[in-house]
Amino acid sequence: MIRDARVLRAGFVPREVEHRDAEVNHLSSVLEPITNGEPADTAIVTGPSGTGKTCISKFVTERLREEVLDVEAIYVNCWRNYTRFRTLYQILDDLGATIDIHRQSTPHDELVDRLQQHDGPRTVVILDEVDQLEDPSVIYDLHSLPQFAIICIANKEEELFGRVDDRLVSRLRSSEHVRMDKYHDDQLYDILSARAKWGLDEDVITDDQLYRIADAAAGDARLAIGILRTAASKADRENQERITNDILLDAAEDARAQIKQKSIDSLTPHQRVVYNIVRDHEPLGPSEIHDRYTEKVDDPRTKRTVRTYLSKMVQYNLVDAEGTSRDREYSLVGSEAASPMQ
Repeated sequence: MIRDARVLRAGFVPREVEHRDAEVNHLSSVLEPITNGEPADTAIVTGPSGTGKTCISKFVTERLREEVLDVEAIYVNCWRNYTRFRTLYQILDDLGATIDIHRQSTPHDELVDRLQQHDGPRTVVILDEVDQLEDPSVIYDLHSLPQFAIICIANKEEELFGRVDDRLVSRLRSSEHVRMDKYHDDQLYDILSARAKWGLDEDVITDDQLYRIADAAAGDARLAIGILRTAASKADRENQERITNDILLDAAEDARAQIKQKSIDSLTPHQRVVYNIVRDHEPLGPSEIHDRYTEKVDDPRTKRTVRTYLSKMVQYNLVDAEGTSRDREYSLVGSEAASPMQ
């Protein structure tokens, strides 16, 4: 049943992207100066989860590398590399410049100096989930190096701007902004149809089923592709000739659970403490969450940072926020809701 499993994977970058021509052209024009050996503006790519921000950024940089010999690209997941050191180390490691760097003792300034000395091809650095950085000054580190072009990916601009100092805010506000909106159902159908065409045998899933997946995913391409992948995998394991509606229903629940667990597993240690507090004592207001949090950690972050953590968890459907900013309360997202695939 599965013809090419790569096409169904979450991080797969297709040869052609659906319904993002304007965004691709915008981002390509921002990066075009590096093809002539000139510095490029920083690009900020924003939008809700599942709108193709990472896919488009990787697609554009890969196309650049196909067209120009002396251009490289580095991808950094800032949710995983959330400290300044980890981010700088990841970039240097991809450049092959970490041989004599010691994770425990090498100072940050030495890593920045090493980047300044880089005399290889001009490099596009994709900072994904950039609003996860505990120390956003790493953006300033890179912003000041003309041999690097930066793509900052975040859910919301204001959360990124709210965490950087004034010297960087003005620079980021003057950057090129590429904004992504949620997909419509018809657009998600086209994305799923292309994945099914290249990834699955013919006639294993109907157009009606693809539309049902698109409707259930509510504009989130990551979830839609996850449902398709999970359904195909389950049908393949059971030696089915096609994907049945029962398999599709189970796949929707499983894909949601997998995405949720992946988001929980990706939380930083401090975010995990905040998440556990909400889980154990819901519903709670931000002040009480911060009070409980400061009791549990040795180096507590500010109230503003904890509110940013909570906002991030809301965006990734881990917690719900009820009420206005003055009387807001947070609780875990309920699991009792009926599946929209029914």
